Amino acid sequence: MQKKKHIQETLFKEKSRAFSNRSIIINKSKFLEILDNLIRIQNIQELKIKLKELKSNLTSTNKDKIGILNIDKNGDTIEIKYNYLINELTQIEETLTLERTRYYINRLKKALTEIKTNKINDINLNRWKEYDEIITDSLWIFDKRDTSGAHHAWYWGNFIPQIPHQLMLRYTKKGDWVLDPLVGSGTTLIECRRLGRNGIGIEINPDVVEKAKKLIEKEPNRFNVTTDIITGDSTQIDLKKILEEKNVKKIQLVIIHPPYHDIIKFSNNPDDLSNAKTVDKFLEMFGKVLDNVLPVLEEGRYLGIVIGDKYSKGEWIPLGFYVMNEVLKREKFVLKSIIVKNFEETRAKRNQKELWRYRALVGGFYVFKHEYVLIFKKRG
Repeated sequence: MQKKKHIQETLFKEKSRAFSNRSIIINKSKFLEILDNLIRIQNIQELKIKLKELKSNLTSTNKDKIGILNIDKNGDTIEIKYNYLINELTQIEETLTLERTRYYINRLKKALTEIKTNKINDINLNRWKEYDEIITDSLWIFDKRDTSGAHHAWYWGNFIPQIPHQLMLRYTKKGDWVLDPLVGSGTTLIECRRLGRNGIGIEINPDVVEKAKKLIEKEPNRFNVTTDIITGDSTQIDLKKILEEKNVKKIQLVIIHPPYHDIIKFSNNPDDLSNAKTVDKFLEMFGKVLDNVLPVLEEGRYLGIVIGDKYSKGEWIPLGFYVMNEVLKREKFVLKSIIVKNFEETRAKRNQKELWRYRALVGGFYVFKHEYVLIFKKRG
């Protein structure tokens, strides 16, 4: 008996692993009917047996055996993460009292029938455990940049796509408008297409704009959103006019990834922030970007800035905190988070780890492996 039980548990775990990262479509009405029947059971041991059967049937390939996977084209269906559903059923199964069991079953019913979102994103808070893709910690560690689809690391200094991806999931809804005033190769706009957000990008270098346009067009636009990249200087371009032409009143999210002062020269244009003569001049120019861009951001919505520090003549320059202070000088903004993202794979240091370790030991410094994602909210 014990051996048979072990085999069953092993098979269930294997099936669970196979389905864990997938979404499944279930017959909503049938599933709710099953949950109602579970609530009526008076014996907790009998209820646990029924729950085990339900979990097992969710991985069944025999569609005649289980009605919840029989999808009627005209029926009431729901798409749900398999892993989330199994975890909820497991929590119900592990309860010790009928009262608690019924509480969790009713909570699951509510998650399947009621949508609870807020004003700034599409996250259904009744199913918040389902959003395991969304990071809520202040330390972001990524193995490498996302190179799927149209994402390509051809542009020196572009940021990893996972950053705008995370910011859009947290701070926008489908159909919202995102502005990247220093858009570079178009990473933000590619993510806009993927997630169904409208995007506007401003880039001062016309050669980069042409390349970015071709790259962005390679990303499928299955949500039929607007993703425009415009040549211009974000310290003075008329953003209100651009929005009026699109019949848009305000932007719901601004993402800015400025140069880290003069670490990388992006062009010969003196108005390019990477050509600022000093750190103070860089901050002055960045402040002008803020003053031109932030008025079009809707009140109560968010600004994300991706920035790193720099070294100069053996001295660490805390550029990220200088930039943070530039925003906070604008009293309409409050700092919500400082996220540290690891800086593992940079083009400058790739395949040179031993050399940089030697330099660090000689120079008494630590090798950069991080940058900041600064999150601000515009006061209402």
